[in-house]
Amino acid sequence: MLPRLRLLRLPAPTNSIFPARSRLGACSVPATIRQRQHGATPLLHASRGRSLRSSFSTYTALGKRKEGFFDGPVEPLSEEEKKANLEKAEAEEKEISKSKSSSSDAPSGSNGQSTPEGPDGRGSAAGGSSSGSSGDDSGSSGGSRRGRRGDKALAKPVVPEIYPQVLAIPIAKRPLFPGFYKAITIKDPNVAAAITEMFKRGQPYVGAFLFKDENADDDVIRNPDDVYDVGVFAQVTSAFPMNAQGGEGGGLTAILYPHRRIRLSSLIPPGAADTAKAAPPAEPIPEPIPKVAEEPEQKGDVVASFEESAVEPKPEPPKKQTYEVTSFLKKYPVSIANVENLVEEPHDPKSQVIRAVTNEIVNVFKEVASMNSLFRDQISTFSISQSAGNVMSEPAKLADFAAAVSAGEPAELQEVLESLNVEDRMHKALLVLKKELANAQLQSKITKDVESKITKRQREYWLMEQMKGIRRELGIESDGKDKLVETFKEKADKLAMPEAVRKVFDEELNKLAHLEPAASEFNVTRNYLDWLTQIPWGQRSAENFDIRNAMKVLDEDHYGLKDVKDRILEFIAVGKLRGTVEGKILCFVGPPGVGKTSIGKSIARALNREYYRFSVGGLTDVAEIKGHRRTYVGALPGRVIQALKKCKTENPLILIDEIDKIGRGYQGDPSSALLELLDPEQNSSFLDHYMDVPVDLSRVLFVCTANMTDTIPRPLLDRMEVIRLSGYVSDEKMAIAERYLAPQAQELAGLKDANVQLTKTAIEELIKSYCREAGVRNLKKQIEKVYRKSALKIVQDLGEEALPEAKALTDEGKAALEESEKEGKTAEAGKQATEKETTETPRVPLKVPESVQVVIDKDNLKDYVGPPIFTSDRLYDVTPPGVTMGLAWTQLGGAAMYVEAILQSALKPSSRPSLEITGNLKTVMKESSTIAYSFAKSLMAKEFPDNHFLEKAKIHVHIPEGAVQKDGPSAGITMATSLLSLALDTPVDPAVAMTGELTLTGKVLRIGGLREKTVAARRAGCKMIIFPQDNMSDWLELPENIKEGIEGRPASWYSEVFDLIFPNLDREKANKCKACGNKKDAEEKEKSDEDDTSD
Repeated sequence: MLPRLRLLRLPAPTNSIFPARSRLGACSVPATIRQRQHGATPLLHASRGRSLRSSFSTYTALGKRKEGFFDGPVEPLSEEEKKANLEKAEAEEKEISKSKSSSSDAPSGSNGQSTPEGPDGRGSAAGGSSSGSSGDDSGSSGGSRRGRRGDKALAKPVVPEIYPQVLAIPIAKRPLFPGFYKAITIKDPNVAAAITEMFKRGQPYVGAFLFKDENADDDVIRNPDDVYDVGVFAQVTSAFPMNAQGGEGGGLTAILYPHRRIRLSSLIPPGAADTAKAAPPAEPIPEPIPKVAEEPEQKGDVVASFEESAVEPKPEPPKKQTYEVTSFLKKYPVSIANVENLVEEPHDPKSQVIRAVTNEIVNVFKEVASMNSLFRDQISTFSISQSAGNVMSEPAKLADFAAAVSAGEPAELQEVLESLNVEDRMHKALLVLKKELANAQLQSKITKDVESKITKRQREYWLMEQMKGIRRELGIESDGKDKLVETFKEKADKLAMPEAVRKVFDEELNKLAHLEPAASEFNVTRNYLDWLTQIPWGQRSAENFDIRNAMKVLDEDHYGLKDVKDRILEFIAVGKLRGTVEGKILCFVGPPGVGKTSIGKSIARALNREYYRFSVGGLTDVAEIKGHRRTYVGALPGRVIQALKKCKTENPLILIDEIDKIGRGYQGDPSSALLELLDPEQNSSFLDHYMDVPVDLSRVLFVCTANMTDTIPRPLLDRMEVIRLSGYVSDEKMAIAERYLAPQAQELAGLKDANVQLTKTAIEELIKSYCREAGVRNLKKQIEKVYRKSALKIVQDLGEEALPEAKALTDEGKAALEESEKEGKTAEAGKQATEKETTETPRVPLKVPESVQVVIDKDNLKDYVGPPIFTSDRLYDVTPPGVTMGLAWTQLGGAAMYVEAILQSALKPSSRPSLEITGNLKTVMKESSTIAYSFAKSLMAKEFPDNHFLEKAKIHVHIPEGAVQKDGPSAGITMATSLLSLALDTPVDPAVAMTGELTLTGKVLRIGGLREKTVAARRAGCKMIIFPQDNMSDWLELPENIKEGIEGRPASWYSEVFDLIFPNLDREKANKCKACGNKKDAEEKEKSDEDDTSD
C-alpha cells in the first residue's frame, strides 16, 4: 500500500540544511506518523530539527548540501498560496491529534462519494495538494514558538475534484485504470523538467492518454488524433532520475496513481494554440488550500509528504479567481490538455445482472489464481484491501481491477476504460478476463505435461539410486564405477602391454576413478580405456608353416597364379626356418576379375591367420587411417586399430583393396598416411591419433590390390613388393570354369543335385564368343545366367503338379502365411510384418526329379545367353596392304590393336605428300606416328630410292575403336610397318603381331606389359609375336601354357623387323615408282597420239 500525499506546515528551522530561499523537497516529511493497525507499510519518523526522506522520495540524499533533482530556486509563491498556508499556533496540537485519529479511518470525499483506493485497499489514492505551501520570509516571532513544539502538524491532503488543465502524457501498450499504480519512463528532458517543477510547486497531476499506435514512443502528444480521448487523471507519487548525476537535463521514471476518468476536450501541443475538439472550458478555478487556525506571528515552510491516510473532505469552493494553476508549464515544450471529468452512470447495486457478472468475475479470478502464482499474489493483495462485502458493493472497481491485471489487447482494455455504464464495463472486463483464463489453462496444461515427463525421469533416477545403495549396503553389488575400474584392471592383467602403454593405462584408470559418472569426461576416458584393453597386446595366432598344406589350400581356391603361389611359399619357408616372420607388404597388380582380392583370403587361410579387408578406393579422410583426436565428439581409431580389435591377434592379414584409387581431399592425403603404415621400418611403432600410444604392426601381413601402378604415389609404391597378375588364357579360363565357376553357379541356382550339364564345348564357346576379357568375372556371370535359365525352364516344364508350393512350406511358414492372409498384408506390402507373420525357416528347397535332364552345348547356348558378341578371332582374316596388327596394354589386360593406312588420292607427278591421323590418339602416340612416318620415308629413300610413293602420296592412318583413348609409344614399329606395307603394296601376314617403340634411327626400344600382350595375341590366334630384344627376359618368364603355339621373335633394330615381315619381298619391283611409271606411260601415249595425227 503506497502512502498518500499530506500537506504540513513547518516553521523555518534555526539551523536548516536547506538554503534560505529554497523550498524543501516535495517528498520529505519531518514528522512522526503512526502505523495503521491493519497496514504493513512503515511510517516515517523524525525528531525536531532534522528532516527525513519519504519512502517514495525522488532524491536519495536530501540531508546533503548538494543540490538535488528537485531542489533549486523557483518562482516565489503567489499571495493566494501564502495566505492559504497561514496556520494558528494555538490549533497546532488539535490538528496533530486530529490527523493521528483520522489516519486509521477511510475518508470520504466532500461530495459523499468514496475516494478511490489502491490495490491493497488502504487509501491507496496518493493525493497531494493542488498548490504548494511555503513559509513567509519574515520569521520574527517564529523563534519563540519553535522551542516548545515536538512534532509537526500534518495537514490532510486534498485531491482537486476539478482540474481542467493538465500536463498530457501519452501512454503506450496498455491504458491506466483508476486506483492502480503504473510506472512510466520519461525520456524527453523537457517533460522531465516540467514534472520536476510540478513537484516543487506541489502540483504533481497529469493526464495519461493511451496511444492508438502500439509502436508509438513519445513523451509529447503532437496531435489529439494520436491518442484515445478518454484517459485518467493521475498523480505523480514518486519520480526517480534515470542518470547517475540526477541532473535536470536527463529523463526520469515516474510512478502514477490514477484517480478518475477524464476526457480530452482540447490539446495545446508544444508551441501551438489550443486545438479544440469541443467548446473551450470555463475559466479554470484552482482548488483552495484547506485552512486551519491562523497564526500570524508564526510562519514556516510547507512540505508535501506521502503517508497512509484518508483525504479530508474539501471545503466549499471559493469565488472565481483568475489564477491558472498550469501557467508555469507553458514555458516548456510539452503538451497541455484541457480535460473534463467523466462520471459513471448510476446503477442499481442490487441488479441481478450485476451480481451475476460480479460472481462470475470472482469465480474466474479464483480459477486463474489456482494456475498463475503472479495472479494469485495480485488478487490476494486486492482482496485483503477490501472489507467484507466491498467487492459486491463496488462492481465498478472490480471491473477496473480485472482489466488492470489482465494481459489483453490495448483496444479491448481501452473499451473497458471508456465504458461509463457499470454493467457494460463489467461485461467487457469479464471478456478480457476469460481470455486470460484460457491462456492460463493452456500454460498450465503445457507445464503439467513437461512436469510429468520430468517427474517420471526423476522418480526412475531416484529409485535406481536407492536400489544401488541397498545393493551396495548388502554387498550384493559394488558401485558401478568401482566395478568398471576392476573390470579394466582384469582385462589389462591378461594382456602383455608394453611399459609405455601400461603407464598411460594406469594414468587414465586413475583419472576414471576420480571422475563423477555424470561428468562429460567420464565417458571419453571410459571409451579410451575400452579401446586400450581391446587391442590384443602380445596375443598372436599360431601360424601354420606347412608347405604342403599351403599348396593344397592355394590350389583349391585358385588355378594358375604361379608367381603369387611361389611368393607365398617362400614366405612360409622363411617362417618355418626362423620360427617367426615379420610383416610384409605385398601388392597384387592386375586387371579386374583375375582373383587379386580372393587370393588374399586364401593366403590368410593357408597361413592360419585372421583376415580383415577394407577398401581405400575414393578415401579422402586421413582419420580413416590414423584415427580421430579424442577431443572430437564420436572419435574413433583408424581402420588398422579396428582390424586388430576385430581379429583379436597381433598378426592378422590385412587386405587393403583398391589402393590405386585412393583420393585426396581437404581433410588430408590418405596416401601419405599410408607411408608410415606400409613401411616395415616404421610400422613397429605406428601412432594412431586416437590411441596416442605406439602400436606394433610389424607382425601384420599387409596385402594391397591395384589395377595399375600409374596412379600410386612413387614413395608408396617403393615400399611394396609388386606382384603382377596377367589375364587368363583360354585353357586357364576353361579350367577355372570347370573347377570353380560352374559348380558354384549350379548350387546357387538350386540345381546342385539336378542332372544339368554344361558341356566343355559350351564353355569354350562362352570364352571365345562372349568373354574375351582378361579376367573371369564376366565368364562367371554368363555361366550363372545359363543355370538360371535352366532353372526357369525346368520349373515351367514340370509345372505346379511336380513342384507344389505347399510342399515347400514348413509348418511355421504355413502358419505365418495364414496369419498374413488374415491381416490382408498380401495386398498391403508397404506395412511392416508382425511377429506372428515371420519365421526363421519358412521354406525348404524342392528336389528336382531325376528324370529331368538338361544339356547345354555349343548349339543351344545362344538360347540361354543370346547371340555371340565376338564373331571372329581377328578383325581381319586377310589383311590388305597397309593393315598391321599391333598389341596394346589396358586396365582390363591386353588387347589386339590394328593400324590401318590408305592412299587418299591417285599418285601424280604433281601430287604433294600429306599424313592424316585419326583414332582418338593422345600426345605420345601422335608423336610415335610422326616418327614412324619420318622413319618410313628415310628407309624408302635408302633402300628403294626409285620408289617415290611416300614423297607424293596423301596418306590417312587410323587406329580402330575411336571411342577408346589410346596412348603410348609401343605402337611405333606397327605404324612404320603399316606405312611400308602401303608403300611397297605388300600385305602383312594376319597371324603376325608386333609391339615396340621406334626411334628415328630405327632402334627398337623396350616396352611394358608383354605378358598381357602375349595373352591378347593368343586370344586373337596369332602365330608370331615381334617384341624388343630388351624384353627377352620377360618372354622367358612367361608360363609355357601362354607361349604355347606362339613364336616369339625379338628385334633390336627395325631392319630385323622388316626382314621378318617381308621375307619374300621382290626388291626390284618394290624399287619402281608408280608415279614415275604413270608419267612415262602418259608420255608414250601422248607420243603415239601425235604420230597417228601426223599420219
